[in-house]
Amino acid sequence: MPSDGRAPRIDEPTPPEPDPDHRITSLANRVRDALTALPIHFQSPTVMEGLDATDLFALNTVLGATIEVQVVEALNRMREVWDPEGEWPLHEFVRQAQTFPDVLLRRRSTQGIDDVAMGIELKGWYLLAKEAVPSFRYTVTPMACSQWDLLVVVPWCLSNVVSGKPRVLGPGIWSARYAAEYRNYWWQNIRHARSDMTIRIPAGVEPYSGRDHTVDEPVSDSGRNFGRIARIGIMDDWIDDAIRRPLAGIPARDWTAFLRKHTDDSDPETVWSILSAEAVEVLAGGSAARTEEVLSTLRRLTSLLDAD
Repeated sequence: MPSDGRAPRIDEPTPPEPDPDHRITSLANRVRDALTALPIHFQSPTVMEGLDATDLFALNTVLGATIEVQVVEALNRMREVWDPEGEWPLHEFVRQAQTFPDVLLRRRSTQGIDDVAMGIELKGWYLLAKEAVPSFRYTVTPMACSQWDLLVVVPWCLSNVVSGKPRVLGPGIWSARYAAEYRNYWWQNIRHARSDMTIRIPAGVEPYSGRDHTVDEPVSDSGRNFGRIARIGIMDDWIDDAIRRPLAGIPARDWTAFLRKHTDDSDPETVWSILSAEAVEVLAGGSAARTEEVLSTLRRLTSLLDAD
């Protein structure tokens, strides 16, 4: 690294390959299995009712942190998945605020010293958010990530689209270190920019060190785009799959487009006529009951647009 702390140009990174015989490697693989099974085990007591349709975009702000807490609770209930042999009896998943990573799998000793097995940078993504992609910034420096740490994005929605309990879908899972390395590689080698592409790298950072300054900082970033991990390519296939998933029979991306297009001033009957016709066309060949269920949900949504 240059003496001024700036990152040199790097070759395209690849995901780390931990020793397959290491006990944490086996643990991390089982944690990945548990994360994949989240949709089955996730539970939320929260019930959302009476929302105006145009308020749906704000749900990630209202419920995002709660969803992340409930994901951690679900992981702790799934101990039989990630610790079937009881090798980690005193470890549990805990959240930590304002520090990377968001979640630690740790054991607290009687002396108050943490024994950390691995970490998860956990982000919830409300599928009907206006951006239509995860919008968080991921700026942690690669050396703050162990080879087992994960970046996990959990998409969620309401059980009845516009109301009900939160439910989660299959999460996206990436190596936290690889995501940070690829972000820097993309910033310096792939994006097309005339500005200075140098990145300032903090020195002396290690995983779980508790240091305040563990982020990489671009020299030039007037648009504050550094760290927008959904834009660099590694999530593209997963995001595309997520927004294609049907909610009440209609792909999530179409719900988002509908909500983004129609404001409080839109005429609900016009909206209903257009959308119901599109829904009938999309659902052609399906059961009458399913079509009626979708149309009922759409009618409810358009009535919310006309709510006082």
